[in-house]
Amino acid sequence: METRSTSGGQRRGGRGARERILQAAATLFYEEGIHATGVARLVETAGVSTRTFYQHFPTKTALVEEYLRGYEAGLARRIEQKLTREGLTPRDQLLALFTMVAEASSGPAGGPSNRGCPLHNAAVEAAGQMPDIRALVQGNKEGIIRQLTDIAAQAGAADPERLGRQLAVLLEGATAMSTSLDSSRPRQDALDAARLLIELSLPKPQPTP
Repeated sequence: METRSTSGGQRRGGRGARERILQAAATLFYEEGIHATGVARLVETAGVSTRTFYQHFPTKTALVEEYLRGYEAGLARRIEQKLTREGLTPRDQLLALFTMVAEASSGPAGGPSNRGCPLHNAAVEAAGQMPDIRALVQGNKEGIIRQLTDIAAQAGAADPERLGRQLAVLLEGATAMSTSLDSSRPRQDALDAARLLIELSLPKPQPTP
């Protein structure tokens, strides 16, 4: 059964409503901000009633958490696919992450954007107000550092923890600067800087016999 909204559009419940709400959240939270996006805007974009919204998400914060966890899971899959390409050495894997960031041209909803990392953006908006979301983001960023540190150790870095932290700062800084300047150039600059840092921090590759 469908019911018409007061704006003349159609609101639909039933199957697919949860997915439409999450799709609306991915677009609106990323492009317009979490605090700027109210429930009324979400239900209008998703084409559902307010009642349907709260049947799936008891609070807006619950929706924010699921949106971020979905993004985090998708990001982890993309990183895994990038790192497990055939023939990539640990040195190549470190640089591959920066190549992935440099080549990124869209936000979670698929449109072109320099809005940066959704997790970082959420942490900024959550400061002092959404502790669970801030903890979620912190866990993700710490995981990235551990992953970079582990790869740096496999690549033979003398101080893999230090290199992991430095590379994580470059990754985070690239996306934040891209947002501030509304430009993709900082991501390319980070790739160039990472290439130099990796070269200085790792043993020279042995020539192939």
